[in-house]
Amino acid sequence: MQVMISGKQVEITEGIRAHTEQKVSKLPKYYNSINKVEVIIHGSQSATPGVEIIASAEHNRIFVVKEPGQDIYACIDTASHKLERQLRRQKEKERDNRH
Repeated sequence: MQVMISGKQVEITEGIRAHTEQKVSKLPKYYNSINKVEVIIHGSQSATPGVEIIASAEHNRIFVVKEPGQDIYACIDTASHKLERQLRRQKEKERDNRH
């Protein structure tokens, strides 16, 4: 799984990068076919500060989560939790359709 972390009007420190990679590395547990995750962190000077996570899976499935807020770490936690919920729901739908 490829992870890309970028920042808009904010510098990505090693702490933010490590925290983000730790949270994002758990996503394939909820949906197997994820092959790319892009995390965009918007700084406090932008119009809407916060975090946006875009997960791309096989068959052109794209999952997007946006979490506004001032605290980057809290936004990363909340956004990853929302994305886990989305992935879990999608996996349940696919399993239900097979059986």
